[in-house]
Amino acid sequence: MRVDFYQLSRDPAELVVPLLARATKMAGEKLLVVSDDGEQLDRIDKQLWEAAPEAFLAHGKAGEAHEARQPVLLSNAMSAPNAAKYVVLADGQWRDDTDGFDRAFLLFGDDRLQEARACWKSLGDVEGMERNFWKQEGGKWAQMA
Repeated sequence: MRVDFYQLSRDPAELVVPLLARATKMAGEKLLVVSDDGEQLDRIDKQLWEAAPEAFLAHGKAGEAHEARQPVLLSNAMSAPNAAKYVVLADGQWRDDTDGFDRAFLLFGDDRLQEARACWKSLGDVEGMERNFWKQEGGKWAQMA
């Protein structure tokens, strides 16, 4: 499994998720976006509609009609009715039930920096785990580790 840590220093998660969703779509994969914050999911939903009108990102919310067909599914749970292999943890909270996913994106701000560091360290002990760390520098994402 691959885990990408994204330290949000400039843009909030709702602006980063559409970028990850677009890249996931280009990779031919489906995406699950998880947050315990319902208002954050609403903001992400809005950004997926408005972020790039010329490149619409089809998506839906878990529990709504056609959830299994959605290429991007927003949820407060780690189950993926859309058979997503990629998951974004938009609220910065790592969840141990990432089995079944090929790739996870952990988005975190300064308020969750210590938790992210602890997660990075603990995942380093997991066999077969690939970790990458990304940080915004000058408006662009740079791989730091």
